[in-house]
Amino acid sequence: MKSKRKRHESIQGIAFLSPAIIVIGIFVMSSIVFALYISFHKVNLFTGYYEFIGLDNYKRIFTDTKTRIAFINILSFVAVVVPIQTIVALVMAAVLNTNIKGKIGFRTVYFLPTLTSSAALTMIFMFLFSLNGPINKIAVNMNLLSESINFLNNPKFALKVIMSMNIWSTVPFFMTIYLAALQEVPKSLYEAADVDGANGFKKFIYVTVPQLKPITTFVLLMGIIGTFQMFDQAYIFSGGSGGPENSTLTVALLIYRNAFGQNNTMGFATALSIMLSVVVFVVSFIAQKLNKSDSLY
Repeated sequence: MKSKRKRHESIQGIAFLSPAIIVIGIFVMSSIVFALYISFHKVNLFTGYYEFIGLDNYKRIFTDTKTRIAFINILSFVAVVVPIQTIVALVMAAVLNTNIKGKIGFRTVYFLPTLTSSAALTMIFMFLFSLNGPINKIAVNMNLLSESINFLNNPKFALKVIMSMNIWSTVPFFMTIYLAALQEVPKSLYEAADVDGANGFKKFIYVTVPQLKPITTFVLLMGIIGTFQMFDQAYIFSGGSGGPENSTLTVALLIYRNAFGQNNTMGFATALSIMLSVVVFVVSFIAQKLNKSDSLY
Protein backbone atom coordinates (compact mmCIF):
# COMPACT_ATOMS: atom_id res chain seq x y z
CA MET A 1 0.00 0.00 0.00
CA LYS A 2 2.87 2.29 0.94
CA SER A 3 4.81 1.53 -2.25
CA LYS A 4 1.68 2.14 -4.32
CA ARG A 5 1.19 5.56 -2.74
CA LYS A 6 4.87 6.35 -3.27
CA ARG A 7 4.57 5.41 -6.94
CA HIS A 8 1.47 7.57 -7.27
CA GLU A 9 3.31 10.56 -5.73
CA SER A 10 6.24 10.01 -8.09
CA ILE A 11 3.90 10.03 -11.11
CA GLN A 12 2.31 13.24 -9.83
CA GLY A 13 5.73 14.83 -9.38
CA ILE A 14 6.79 13.90 -12.91
CA ALA A 15 3.50 15.22 -14.29
CA PHE A 16 4.03 18.59 -12.58
CA LEU A 17 7.65 18.77 -13.79
CA SER A 18 7.01 17.59 -17.34
CA PRO A 19 6.05 21.02 -18.81
CA ALA A 20 9.29 22.55 -17.49
CA ILE A 21 11.31 19.53 -18.62
CA ILE A 22 9.82 19.73 -22.12
CA VAL A 23 10.48 23.48 -22.40
CA ILE A 24 14.05 23.13 -21.11
CA GLY A 25 14.66 20.17 -23.41
CA ILE A 26 13.42 22.01 -26.50
CA PHE A 27 14.75 25.51 -25.93
CA VAL A 28 17.87 24.87 -23.81
CA MET A 29 19.31 21.39 -24.17
CA SER A 30 18.59 21.07 -27.89
CA SER A 31 20.15 24.52 -28.44
CA ILE A 32 23.29 23.47 -26.58
CA VAL A 33 23.57 20.27 -28.60
CA PHE A 34 23.04 22.16 -31.87
CA ALA A 35 25.62 24.78 -30.84
CA LEU A 36 28.17 22.05 -30.13
CA TYR A 37 27.37 20.50 -33.51
CA ILE A 38 27.86 23.65 -35.58
CA SER A 39 31.02 24.61 -33.65
CA PHE A 40 32.74 21.80 -35.56
CA HIS A 41 31.44 23.03 -38.92
CA LYS A 42 31.85 25.85 -41.38
CA VAL A 43 28.32 27.19 -41.53
CA ASN A 44 26.34 29.50 -43.76
CA LEU A 45 22.85 29.76 -42.31
CA PHE A 46 21.55 31.75 -45.28
CA THR A 47 22.25 28.94 -47.73
CA GLY A 48 22.05 26.04 -45.27
CA TYR A 49 25.67 25.09 -46.01
CA TYR A 50 27.45 22.88 -43.43
CA GLU A 51 30.99 21.63 -43.85
CA PHE A 52 32.68 19.56 -41.15
CA ILE A 53 36.07 21.08 -40.29
CA GLY A 54 36.81 19.39 -36.98
CA LEU A 55 38.63 21.53 -34.42
CA ASP A 56 39.57 24.32 -36.84
CA ASN A 57 37.16 26.80 -35.25
CA TYR A 58 38.64 26.14 -31.82
CA LYS A 59 42.20 26.37 -33.14
CA ARG A 60 41.37 29.72 -34.70
CA ILE A 61 40.45 31.08 -31.26
CA PHE A 62 44.09 30.80 -30.19
CA THR A 63 45.51 32.31 -33.38
CA ASP A 64 42.99 35.03 -34.23
CA THR A 65 44.29 38.52 -33.33
CA LYS A 66 40.89 40.08 -32.64
CA THR A 67 39.94 37.19 -30.38
CA ARG A 68 43.09 37.72 -28.34
CA ILE A 69 42.35 41.46 -28.07
CA ALA A 70 38.74 40.77 -27.07
CA PHE A 71 39.77 38.39 -24.28
CA ILE A 72 42.41 40.82 -23.00
CA ASN A 73 39.83 43.62 -22.98
CA ILE A 74 37.23 41.61 -21.13
CA LEU A 75 39.71 40.16 -18.62
CA SER A 76 40.97 43.65 -17.77
CA PHE A 77 37.33 44.77 -17.57
CA VAL A 78 36.52 41.98 -15.10
CA ALA A 79 39.70 42.59 -13.06
CA VAL A 80 38.81 46.27 -12.55
CA VAL A 81 35.01 46.32 -12.40
CA VAL A 82 34.21 43.28 -10.25
CA PRO A 83 36.40 44.11 -7.20
CA ILE A 84 35.49 47.81 -7.23
CA GLN A 85 31.74 47.28 -7.56
CA THR A 86 31.80 44.62 -4.82
CA ILE A 87 33.78 46.74 -2.34
CA VAL A 88 31.81 49.94 -3.02
CA ALA A 89 28.47 48.11 -2.77
CA LEU A 90 29.47 46.54 0.55
CA VAL A 91 30.69 49.84 2.04
CA MET A 92 27.59 51.73 0.88
CA ALA A 93 25.30 49.04 2.29
CA ALA A 94 27.11 49.11 5.63
CA VAL A 95 26.80 52.90 5.82
CA LEU A 96 23.12 52.91 4.86
CA ASN A 97 22.44 50.18 7.42
CA THR A 98 23.43 52.55 10.25
CA ASN A 99 21.27 55.23 11.84
CA ILE A 100 22.40 57.87 9.34
CA LYS A 101 19.80 60.58 8.74
CA GLY A 102 17.86 60.36 5.48
CA LYS A 103 19.01 56.81 4.74
CA ILE A 104 15.69 55.89 3.07
CA GLY A 105 16.07 58.79 0.66
CA PHE A 106 19.69 57.86 -0.04
CA ARG A 107 18.68 54.23 -0.72
CA THR A 108 16.08 55.39 -3.23
CA VAL A 109 18.44 57.77 -5.02
CA TYR A 110 21.28 55.24 -5.15
CA PHE A 111 18.98 52.56 -6.57
CA LEU A 112 17.73 54.70 -9.48
CA PRO A 113 20.57 53.77 -11.92
CA THR A 114 19.48 50.13 -11.68
CA LEU A 115 16.02 51.09 -12.95
CA THR A 116 17.45 52.86 -16.00
CA SER A 117 18.02 50.85 -19.17
CA SER A 118 21.59 50.04 -20.12
CA ALA A 119 21.14 51.72 -23.51
CA ALA A 120 20.00 54.97 -21.90
CA LEU A 121 22.89 54.93 -19.42
CA THR A 122 25.35 54.39 -22.26
CA MET A 123 23.99 57.38 -24.16
CA ILE A 124 24.17 59.52 -21.00
CA PHE A 125 27.79 58.60 -20.35
CA MET A 126 28.69 59.17 -23.99
CA PHE A 127 27.32 62.70 -23.60
CA LEU A 128 29.12 63.25 -20.28
CA PHE A 129 32.49 62.17 -21.68
CA SER A 130 32.11 63.70 -25.16
CA LEU A 131 34.63 66.26 -26.40
CA ASN A 132 32.35 69.16 -25.41
CA GLY A 133 30.65 67.34 -22.55
CA PRO A 134 30.41 68.30 -18.86
CA ILE A 135 33.38 66.18 -17.74
CA ASN A 136 35.80 67.91 -20.11
CA LYS A 137 34.41 71.37 -19.33
CA ILE A 138 34.67 70.88 -15.56
CA ALA A 139 38.19 69.43 -15.81
CA VAL A 140 39.39 72.30 -18.03
CA ASN A 141 37.76 74.98 -15.83
CA MET A 142 39.40 73.47 -12.73
CA ASN A 143 42.77 73.33 -14.55
CA LEU A 144 42.86 69.55 -14.22
CA LEU A 145 43.26 69.37 -18.02
CA SER A 146 44.98 71.84 -20.30
CA GLU A 147 42.60 70.93 -23.14
CA SER A 148 39.59 68.67 -23.72
CA ILE A 149 40.25 64.96 -24.23
CA ASN A 150 38.31 62.97 -26.78
CA PHE A 151 37.49 60.15 -24.36
CA LEU A 152 35.12 58.38 -26.75
CA ASN A 153 37.63 58.07 -29.60
CA ASN A 154 40.79 57.61 -27.59
CA PRO A 155 41.85 53.95 -27.18
CA LYS A 156 43.44 54.77 -23.81
CA PHE A 157 40.17 55.98 -22.28
CA ALA A 158 37.30 54.36 -24.22
CA LEU A 159 37.14 51.11 -22.24
CA LYS A 160 37.71 52.99 -18.96
CA VAL A 161 34.60 55.10 -19.64
CA ILE A 162 32.56 51.90 -20.05
CA MET A 163 34.12 50.56 -16.84
CA SER A 164 33.07 53.63 -14.87
CA MET A 165 29.57 53.43 -16.32
CA ASN A 166 29.28 49.73 -15.47
CA ILE A 167 30.43 50.29 -11.89
CA TRP A 168 28.04 53.21 -11.42
CA SER A 169 25.06 51.26 -12.75
CA THR A 170 25.66 47.90 -11.00
CA VAL A 171 26.72 49.02 -7.53
CA PRO A 172 23.13 49.92 -6.46
CA PHE A 173 21.85 46.43 -7.29
CA PHE A 174 24.56 44.68 -5.27
CA MET A 175 24.19 47.28 -2.51
CA THR A 176 20.53 46.24 -2.17
CA ILE A 177 21.54 42.59 -1.87
CA TYR A 178 24.04 43.45 0.85
CA LEU A 179 21.44 45.59 2.65
CA ALA A 180 19.05 42.66 2.75
CA ALA A 181 21.79 40.38 4.06
CA LEU A 182 22.79 42.86 6.76
CA GLN A 183 19.34 42.55 8.32
CA GLU A 184 20.19 38.93 9.18
CA VAL A 185 23.48 39.68 10.95
CA PRO A 186 22.89 39.12 14.70
CA LYS A 187 22.97 42.41 16.63
CA SER A 188 24.52 40.53 19.54
CA LEU A 189 27.79 40.35 17.57
CA TYR A 190 27.95 44.14 17.30
CA GLU A 191 27.03 44.48 20.99
CA ALA A 192 29.86 42.10 21.90
CA ALA A 193 32.23 44.14 19.72
CA ASP A 194 31.10 47.31 21.55
CA VAL A 195 31.90 45.66 24.89
CA ASP A 196 35.38 44.81 23.58
CA GLY A 197 35.87 48.46 22.63
CA ALA A 198 35.85 47.98 18.84
CA ASN A 199 35.29 51.08 16.75
CA GLY A 200 33.12 51.25 13.62
CA PHE A 201 35.93 50.28 11.25
CA LYS A 202 36.93 47.22 13.29
CA LYS A 203 33.30 46.11 13.56
CA PHE A 204 33.02 46.38 9.79
CA ILE A 205 36.20 44.37 9.17
CA TYR A 206 35.83 41.70 11.87
CA VAL A 207 32.04 41.34 12.11
CA THR A 208 30.27 42.60 8.99
CA VAL A 209 32.64 41.30 6.31
CA PRO A 210 32.99 37.72 7.70
CA GLN A 211 29.23 37.44 8.26
CA LEU A 212 28.56 38.43 4.64
CA LYS A 213 31.01 36.01 3.03
CA PRO A 214 28.32 33.84 1.38
CA ILE A 215 26.66 36.96 -0.06
CA THR A 216 30.04 38.27 -1.23
CA THR A 217 30.57 34.99 -3.07
CA PHE A 218 27.21 35.41 -4.77
CA VAL A 219 27.95 39.06 -5.66
CA LEU A 220 31.36 38.10 -7.08
CA LEU A 221 29.89 35.34 -9.20
CA MET A 222 27.10 37.56 -10.49
CA GLY A 223 29.60 40.31 -11.23
CA ILE A 224 31.99 38.01 -13.06
CA ILE A 225 29.24 36.46 -15.20
CA GLY A 226 27.71 39.86 -15.99
CA THR A 227 30.99 41.53 -16.95
CA PHE A 228 32.14 38.62 -19.12
CA GLN A 229 28.85 38.83 -21.02
CA MET A 230 29.07 42.61 -21.49
CA PHE A 231 27.74 43.41 -24.97
CA ASP A 232 25.17 46.20 -25.28
CA GLN A 233 27.31 48.94 -23.76
CA ALA A 234 30.27 48.18 -26.02
CA TYR A 235 27.98 47.83 -29.04
CA ILE A 236 26.28 51.21 -28.53
CA PHE A 237 29.51 52.94 -27.53
CA SER A 238 31.40 51.82 -30.63
CA GLY A 239 28.51 51.46 -33.07
CA GLY A 240 29.16 47.72 -33.20
CA SER A 241 32.76 48.07 -34.39
CA GLY A 242 34.54 47.55 -31.07
CA GLY A 243 36.54 50.72 -31.73
CA PRO A 244 38.46 52.87 -31.43
CA GLU A 245 41.24 50.49 -32.49
CA ASN A 246 39.42 47.50 -30.97
CA SER A 247 39.77 49.05 -27.48
CA THR A 248 36.10 48.32 -26.64
CA LEU A 249 35.91 44.97 -28.44
CA THR A 250 34.51 42.36 -26.05
CA VAL A 251 34.10 38.64 -26.56
CA ALA A 252 30.30 38.91 -26.68
CA LEU A 253 30.54 41.68 -29.28
CA LEU A 254 33.01 39.62 -31.31
CA ILE A 255 30.62 36.65 -31.19
CA TYR A 256 27.82 38.87 -32.49
CA ARG A 257 29.98 40.25 -35.29
CA ASN A 258 31.01 36.79 -36.45
CA ALA A 259 27.53 35.31 -36.15
CA PHE A 260 25.43 38.09 -37.66
CA GLY A 261 27.91 40.46 -39.30
CA GLN A 262 29.36 40.46 -42.77
CA ASN A 263 31.76 37.61 -41.93
CA ASN A 264 28.88 35.13 -41.54
CA THR A 265 31.11 32.70 -39.61
CA MET A 266 28.50 31.15 -37.35
CA GLY A 267 30.64 28.08 -36.64
CA PHE A 268 33.50 30.16 -35.29
CA ALA A 269 31.10 32.37 -33.32
CA THR A 270 29.60 29.28 -31.68
CA ALA A 271 33.02 27.88 -30.80
CA LEU A 272 33.91 31.27 -29.32
CA SER A 273 30.74 31.32 -27.22
CA ILE A 274 31.49 27.83 -25.89
CA MET A 275 35.03 28.91 -25.02
CA LEU A 276 33.62 31.99 -23.25
CA SER A 277 31.33 29.73 -21.20
CA VAL A 278 34.32 27.62 -20.16
CA VAL A 279 36.34 30.70 -19.16
CA VAL A 280 33.42 32.11 -17.13
CA PHE A 281 32.99 28.78 -15.35
CA VAL A 282 36.70 28.48 -14.52
CA VAL A 283 37.04 32.09 -13.31
CA SER A 284 33.84 31.82 -11.25
CA PHE A 285 35.03 28.57 -9.69
CA ILE A 286 38.38 30.11 -8.78
CA ALA A 287 36.70 33.21 -7.32
CA GLN A 288 34.39 31.03 -5.23
CA LYS A 289 37.32 29.00 -3.90
CA LEU A 290 39.41 32.08 -3.15
CA ASN A 291 36.55 33.50 -1.11
CA LYS A 292 36.54 30.20 0.84
CA SER A 293 32.79 30.05 1.23
CA ASP A 294 30.66 27.06 0.36
CA SER A 295 27.63 28.31 2.23
CA LEU A 296 25.63 28.83 -0.93
CA TYR A 297 25.91 25.23 -2.07
